[in-house]
Amino acid sequence: MEDKFSKIVSLCKRRGFIFPSSEIYGGIGGFYDFGPLGVEMKRNIKDLWWKEMIQNHENIVGLDASIIMSPKVWQASGHLTAGFADTLLECKKCHKRFRKDEIKQNKCPECGGKLTKPRKFNLMMKTFVGPVEEEASLTYLRAETCQGIYMNFKNVLNTMRLKLPFGICQIGKSFRNEINPKNFIFRTREFEQMELQWFCHPKEAKKWFEFWKKERLKWYESLGLKKKNLRAKEIPAKERAHYAKRQVDIEYRFPFGWGEIEGVHNRGDWDLSNHAKHSGEDLRYFDETKKEKYFPYIIETSIGVERSLFAFLCDAFEEIPGGRTKTTKATKEVEILLKLHKKLAPIKVAVLPLVRNKRELVKKAKEVYKLVKPHFVSQYDEIGSIGRRYRRQDEIATVVSVTVDFQTLKDNTVTCRDRDTMTQIRVKIQNLVEVIKKILEGEKVFKV
Repeated sequence: MEDKFSKIVSLCKRRGFIFPSSEIYGGIGGFYDFGPLGVEMKRNIKDLWWKEMIQNHENIVGLDASIIMSPKVWQASGHLTAGFADTLLECKKCHKRFRKDEIKQNKCPECGGKLTKPRKFNLMMKTFVGPVEEEASLTYLRAETCQGIYMNFKNVLNTMRLKLPFGICQIGKSFRNEINPKNFIFRTREFEQMELQWFCHPKEAKKWFEFWKKERLKWYESLGLKKKNLRAKEIPAKERAHYAKRQVDIEYRFPFGWGEIEGVHNRGDWDLSNHAKHSGEDLRYFDETKKEKYFPYIIETSIGVERSLFAFLCDAFEEIPGGRTKTTKATKEVEILLKLHKKLAPIKVAVLPLVRNKRELVKKAKEVYKLVKPHFVSQYDEIGSIGRRYRRQDEIATVVSVTVDFQTLKDNTVTCRDRDTMTQIRVKIQNLVEVIKKILEGEKVFKV
């Protein structure tokens, strides 16, 4: 399984999904840049999640809060106390640092040296606001996006005239000074979150917790993650986050083992009551029907965008020894197929002239590319043999490959090739956009 991990990391770099940040200067631990394909896939994940929350559910609105907030926010939320700290151990010999939960024996896993005594290490990243680095201007990059939602709870409630239960969702960057970033983009210091904060009556919290847990598992399965690679892990009280009355981690079976991709939490009234106490602002909800005032309970679903992207890549990655075409002779060559869900695939359509040394074919292929590009994220490729180009598109998950050949010049039709089955059909150019739309919407256009 470790071999699969290294192959996926290699594919991401080689094909433009993910690059190490600041690589020409030797890189910087825990930070990554998303290349042309990675940024498209990331955008697809975020768009699909946003549509799921805002359009497919009732009473949910969006927000985009500031990354930097008053440091008083983090004091009230508990992030500046031991509640948001990892236990750090350092090797006395090689000076590498580790989280306590990573150490199986009382010695360095790298060199075998002795370790220091455990000490708490706060994960908040400091920064300064204003021209002078003085204590008064000290603040923090946010460690989670949800606090910005709580800061705006009253604003949203008043401006949108919402009634419980309702939700506020947000997508945005968060920063944590991780002791030991590892496993590629699974544990990083800069990451993106997609969070829903669902506000409800305390007596209904249990019902809504179960509802959102099921909805979130269903979402991953609808986008192709295999059920056998997903699980909902109940977290015992002593291991929960400091704010959680109940916590379930949705985990994916990565090549390195099970890892959390989303958390579902019952945060109770921890956040709103604490911010009300520290700010002096009344953040209770007034129920006009029942004439009662109370702090709503919050059911939170919090996803790491990078972690879910990594899970989708792992689940879609396949290797086919000897290639997939019937004409391929038995060789040691291994073809990679990235079988991403159509909605997640970064490139939807590739346009390929059969050969590039025939001017009329190239000209026609570029006309076809110009036709489809406004409708779909597309790629034009004329380098190498047609078989090699098909394989290049397969390994970046391109859904449909459109080939312009000599028959195209006679009857204005092109060949459409399905990524997963390699089935081909002839389509009139004038109908091409409509046919591709049907393919992407899941209609059975290709007959196997």
